[in-house]
Amino acid sequence: MSRYRIAVVVGSLRRNSFNRRFAHALARLAPPEFSFEQIKIGDLPLYNQDDDDDPADQVKRLKADITAADGLLFVTPEYNRSVPGVLKNALDHASRPYGESVWKDKPAGVVGVSVGAIGTAVAQQHLRNSLAYLDVPTLGQPEVFLKADGLFDDDGNIGEGRRAFLQDWMDRFVAWVERHAGGAKRESR
Repeated sequence: MSRYRIAVVVGSLRRNSFNRRFAHALARLAPPEFSFEQIKIGDLPLYNQDDDDDPADQVKRLKADITAADGLLFVTPEYNRSVPGVLKNALDHASRPYGESVWKDKPAGVVGVSVGAIGTAVAQQHLRNSLAYLDVPTLGQPEVFLKADGLFDDDGNIGEGRRAFLQDWMDRFVAWVERHAGGAKRESR
């Protein structure tokens, strides 16, 4: 049985998204006490403050998924040197109404993959700025800005060339979540 539930937020809606594949492959590097669940964000309505008092069912589901999680994994592409609109929309919905954010104090990791030379460096920086404002303790190092070329083996796992680096990242993420979510886990027992 998993002790730590990680909500995975993939910032891409594309059917064959490199980032969705990356999220699956990265989760396979985690120890068995960690479970990873990709949460649905593509069906959220556009954020409108007028709806704060009566949010759509999709928004209620998003907030419940985040609330139930012990940690967060953001896996994002980079669109026009920033985060995709669907990811920003999810951040806004789950942080509202003001003072009722469900992101607060959830330990997080931020990674991404793209076909471009700088990976997703700028998108990740923009995302980290938002997460800092939302009081999300975010793992700082190592940073993961990867090109998609050669990332996966034939079975969809992390390829040999990047496996050691990403295993180190996962080990640090696991320790980060255990450190920041551990107190809340112990108190709930």
